Amino acid sequence: QVQLVESGGGLVQAGGSLRLSCVASGRTFSTYAMGWFRQAPGKEREFVATITWTAGNTYYADSVKGRFTISRDNAKNTMYLQMNSLKPEDTAVYYCAADQTRWRTSTDPDEYDYWGQGTQVTVSS
Repeated sequence: QVQLVESGGGLVQAGGSLRLSCVASGRTFSTYAMGWFRQAPGKEREFVATITWTAGNTYYADSVKGRFTISRDNAKNTMYLQMNSLKPEDTAVYYCAADQTRWRTSTDPDEYDYWGQGTQVTVSS
């Protein structure tokens, strides 16, 4: 089992940047694929980005491709989401999640086994 804690959210103007972090407890972080999802008020949770256990493969939603970068440091049990050129439509609660199928790059939230509590990102226009 793994526990996930996100941080790094906040209020930023359009065009600005933020870096989210997701710290995992336990010794097995390196064996999980990891993902970022987000949920805006009144909307369903949507996929943002995912990374396999060795960081060999990454995959992004079209809406963030070229602006966001997912990465991980297994020695620090930490995953990151660097968000550049932020837009008001990026405003949401951002969640990190862990998938026990470590080689998979899934966009389906139902395939993730563990979730963090979320961190709010607000982008003003």
